Formats: sequence, structure tokens, C-alpha cells
Amino acid sequence: MVSARKRIWGWFFFDWASQPYNTLLLTFIFGPYFAEVARGYFAAQGADPLMASAQAQAYWTGGQTITGLTIAVLSPVLGAIADGTGRRMIWIWVFSAMYVTGSVALWWTLPDMPSLIWPILWFSLGFIGMEMATTFTNALMPALTRPEDMGKVSGSGFAFGYAGGVTALVLVLFFLAESGSTGKTFIGIEPLFGLDPAMREGTRSVGPFTAIWYIVFMVPFFLWVKEPRLSGPRRKVSESLAFLVQSIRDLRQRRSLAAFLVSSMFYRDALNSVYGLGGAYASNVMGWTVVQSGIFGILAAVTAGLACWAGGGLDARFGPKPVIAVSVCVLISVIVVMVGLTPQSLFGVPLAETSRLPDTIFYICGALIGAAGGTVQAASRT
Repeated sequence: MVSARKRIWGWFFFDWASQPYNTLLLTFIFGPYFAEVARGYFAAQGADPLMASAQAQAYWTGGQTITGLTIAVLSPVLGAIADGTGRRMIWIWVFSAMYVTGSVALWWTLPDMPSLIWPILWFSLGFIGMEMATTFTNALMPALTRPEDMGKVSGSGFAFGYAGGVTALVLVLFFLAESGSTGKTFIGIEPLFGLDPAMREGTRSVGPFTAIWYIVFMVPFFLWVKEPRLSGPRRKVSESLAFLVQSIRDLRQRRSLAAFLVSSMFYRDALNSVYGLGGAYASNVMGWTVVQSGIFGILAAVTAGLACWAGGGLDARFGPKPVIAVSVCVLISVIVVMVGLTPQSLFGVPLAETSRLPDTIFYICGALIGAAGGTVQAASRT
């Protein structure tokens, strides 16, 4: 029989296994690389450099908008069905398959893609798989621990996940992802396994790497985490959907829950936008390379992991609401600074061409986004 402690650690391993999709693909490696590919694509269509950057960012944003709407529709419907039938693990298997398939397919995002639609579709397939699998694993948390300990468990899970993201990012930066200008990785070597830097195979391998990472580290989850017993009677699909509709109607009498759901829709969507556009912004606006973005990612993930661990204790002591409120205020302040930042100026004040201040500020903003973003996610899950 699997002990309670082992079940919690198995549940932690989902965060460790799935975090690289956010760290490597969404924000710090594939995101900036796609921005490079898209800029080249639009430049070949006749766009000037500034317009090509804007079109590349708009294309990436448009794909994520459609993906986000798909997740928004699927999550409550499938969640209600899973809760009613008492079967969540089968859905985690299904969406894990989507995660792996979408990740592997990103290998075929060539530097001179004739069309950008396929990378967006592959990425969206994997991203939907990751987000939906997260929905169902989050639903398992109440069966793992007491309500008063959920803040610590949630924060520790996110901290463990960010540790996995940092580890994966370091491995990719050191041994796989090459700079487009030098063809070398962060430690000055060519990508391992004979990958061709000219075809950006080191950077493109981040997709298969993410899939393999997920497959390997989901083993403890599937071995140690079991389907919890259904507390009430099983419901048919039609009954589950009717229950969902009634739950939405009942929000009129549950004003605190309704306020949380509406507000979290906005602040978590804003946070997803920051994560989704961070790499593209660093590439298109700050002019950073994939390797620079990766270093930025290590800093952000380390601060996120530490903050999640500390925030879990604060959550357990004071409750999730104060943690969320402080985190959101930090995020708003940081984003205001980033909006006023360019490589040549800060809030319209010109800087010397050789000034390192913009890059330094951007790194600090990344650290704060990692810390506040991690704690707001963990506290929201509680």
C-alpha cells in the first residue's frame, strides 16, 4: 500500500514533469526561437524589421488566444464530467498524450518555415494537454492532505516544479540550445549528439527533450497517485453537466466564490500573457538571444521556487487571499516598469547607447515576476 507521504510526492512529480512546457517551450527557449522564425517569415514577405517583429508577436499572441479560449471551454465541462463519474486519472493519461505529441512535433519548426500555422498548432496541442492535465491533477489535492495543510502542499508542489524547470533549462542551455550568431551553447560548445547549429537543431530539440522529460518523471505520479474514492453517487454525463449549470447559477448566493472566480480570471489570464509573451518580448523588443532569454528564465524560476516554498507557509498561516493580493500588486508594479522600458530608454528618458541599465532592470523584473507569479499560482490553487 502506498503511504500518504508517497502519494503527495507522486503528486509533486507532476509539477516537476510538466513545468518544462512553461519554462522551455512557452517562455524562455521555444517562444524566443519562434519569434526569430516568425520575424524571418514576415521579413521574407516584404515587412520591414519593426513591422516583422510586431507581426511575429501578434501571430504568437493570436495562437495563444485561441488556445486559451479552448481551455476555458473545456476545463469546466470536462472537470464536471470527471467529478461526476469519479474518474480523473484516465483524463490525465489522455492529456498527457497530447502534451507529449505536441512537444515532439515542435522539432519540425525549421528556421525557414514556409508556413507558421503548423508550429502554432503543435504548440497549442501540447499546451492544451498540459493545462488540462494540470486541472485534473489539481482536483486530486483535497484527497491527499487535510484542508489546513493544502497551502503548504500546493506551495511545495509549485516549488518542486520550478526546481524541475530550472534543472531542465540549465541542461538545455548548457548542452543543446545554440546562439543564432555563434552556433555555440551557453558554455561555448556545439550542441550534443551531432545536432546541426546551422539548422538550429539544438534549439529545436527542446521539443523532444520536453516530451522525454515528461514521460520519465510522470512515472512516480502514475505509480504512487491513485484515483480517490468518489464521496457521493456517480452521475451520468448529462447529470454532471446539469450539476455544472446549477453550480454556476448558485454563484449568485456564493458571492465570495463568485468574486474570486471573476477576479482570478483576469489576474491569471494577465499572468499567462506575461509568461506567454515574455520570451517574444525579450527577443522582439529587447533584442535578446535565446541564450540570454534562458538565463533570464533561470533567474525567474529560481526566485519562483523559493517564493512558492515561503508563500506556502504564509498561505497556511494567513490564508491564500493576502498572498494573492500582495503578489498581484507586485506584478502590476513590475509590468508598469516593463512597459516603460526599451533598450534605449526608461519611461521616455533616453539612456546612453552602451548603458546596461535596461538589461539589468529587465532581469530584476524577471526575478520579481517569477516570485510573485509563483506565489499567486500556488495560493490560487489552494
